[in-house]
Amino acid sequence: MIVDLLRREHRNMELLLAVLQRELEIFERGDRPDYEVIRAIISYFQVYPEVYHHPQEDLIFSKLKIRNPDAAASLGDLARKHHEGADRLRHFARAIDAVLADRDILRQEVGNIVRNFIVGERDHMMWEEHEFFPAALKALSPQDWMEIGSALTDRKDPLFSEAGEASSGALRAHIVQLAQEAEAERHPVSFHQG
Repeated sequence: MIVDLLRREHRNMELLLAVLQRELEIFERGDRPDYEVIRAIISYFQVYPEVYHHPQEDLIFSKLKIRNPDAAASLGDLARKHHEGADRLRHFARAIDAVLADRDILRQEVGNIVRNFIVGERDHMMWEEHEFFPAALKALSPQDWMEIGSALTDRKDPLFSEAGEASSGALRAHIVQLAQEAEAERHPVSFHQG
């Protein structure tokens, strides 16, 4: 189902936000983060959510307005929320460009901009998961979902699909490393002396 796909895409985006959070921690310690990874994350968010993910959600929201205008009105303006996210992304990209160009920008200001992007994206996805998707699932008919599905393009995620694996090596490797580190933290190996 379409909502399941959108939720899976949210989980993928959350993986990227976790990588970005780790790079932000490195930056705030005064060390040099992996700017190749950061730029790859920016590029991903500029393309995939904007071109594929959000238009799907916009289609669902337009159907929700027809099926349950009160529910849609209570949710607010989804297009405006997506626009605000795009603004946060542009601000984040400009801050990273400024750092890489050695322009005067305070480290704390860059940290605040990156953190604002991470928090904003997480808050938005949580809102969609807990408010928007349930309202749509409740109101839309099977015919609505078929119409939405037929409007979807046959797209491949540039990072999380098999096609994207070859072109996104550094970022994918970083994500795998973080996943392994997180797994190791959850299941520490204990050595017993015998």
